[in-house]
Amino acid sequence: METAGDGAARPRRPGAWLAALLFAGVSLVVGCRAADTDAVTPVPQLLAFLPWLLLPTAVGLLLTLRARRWTGAVWGVALLGLLAWYVEPYGKTDDPTGPPVAQLRVLTANVEYGRATGPLVDAVRREKPDLVFVQECDRRCGAVLERDLSATHPHRSAVDGDGSKGSVILSRLPLTPTPPVPGTMGMPGATADVGGRTIRLLLAHPVPPFPDQVPVWQRELAGIRDAARAARDVPTVLAGDFNASQDHAAFRHILDTGLRDAARLDGADRTPTWPARTAPAFGAQIDHILVSEEFAADRARFLGLGDSDHRAVLVDLTLHAGR
Repeated sequence: METAGDGAARPRRPGAWLAALLFAGVSLVVGCRAADTDAVTPVPQLLAFLPWLLLPTAVGLLLTLRARRWTGAVWGVALLGLLAWYVEPYGKTDDPTGPPVAQLRVLTANVEYGRATGPLVDAVRREKPDLVFVQECDRRCGAVLERDLSATHPHRSAVDGDGSKGSVILSRLPLTPTPPVPGTMGMPGATADVGGRTIRLLLAHPVPPFPDQVPVWQRELAGIRDAARAARDVPTVLAGDFNASQDHAAFRHILDTGLRDAARLDGADRTPTWPARTAPAFGAQIDHILVSEEFAADRARFLGLGDSDHRAVLVDLTLHAGR
């Protein structure tokens, strides 16, 4: 009579197979994160939600423990450790040097094809930002902003366009428009005099990483990186809907030019801005205000605009004398 110890096959554990599938998917994404690459679909899309991959990894670990698959358990623990490491904020946070010379309040908002133009006008009147970066501002949106905000923000640099292609920078301070960053959607630029210093203003809005547009997304983020490092000796504010989080290599390469994420400087680096319907409980931070080392940041806030799928980002900046 054959006993269980006489070579009988081990019982199948469906949970162990499910855990292996979960670990394989998470390993693909984490491996690309470790290799500093956004790779190809579906990796860029999943990287936006990298912290949430802790959940399937934890489920897989529980399944392997129940199935007593110790090799799988080691795999799961290693993945949890790597995810916890990469969830940590990325980029520099050192304080600026020199005395403060001016303060700025900056707002960036994607108004989703102009639908949230009215709520944006209300937010600008309520929060009184000095600079407003607006993405997906179609021609109707641009006309409304000029009509309703020209008294407080008379200066602008814009790329006109229908649908998502239009963008505008509004300012209380005089602006000198500069050539836009090349891209599918408008990314205007300008310079302004702040506290006796010239600062650069750049609006970012690359295409989203849709499966058929990942190479374009990567190329446009690289163009934003090149624009950011073109004049590194000039104080810079680069703001907008980047369609990328700190878990995307293309976005980290922008930070590697020396820019800092203002939300991170104020301890809010993982606060979701998209999709607005599920934020702040679930989402990704893809809307950013990036600043050069001459700026300190305080009071980062995230504003729902009601009719937009993005939350606006509002932050108070202090420009220091610096170098």
